Amino acid sequence: MRPASLEEVAGHADHLGAEGFLRRAIADDDVPSLILYGPPGTGKTTLARVMATSTRA
Repeated sequence: MRPASLEEVAGHADHLGAEGFLRRAIADDDVPSLILYGPPGTGKTTLARVMATSTRA
């Protein structure tokens, strides 16, 4: 089952931690255009879905 919130997303503390760039951008509803890349199974789609449901996307 995929995480439904940022608190449920594992890893990526440097970006999604309390002071992380993406967490602040999502909290402020000010997410810039992003390109998520990486190998399969690293959470790209999950992060995109969480961002979409957490903002006015």
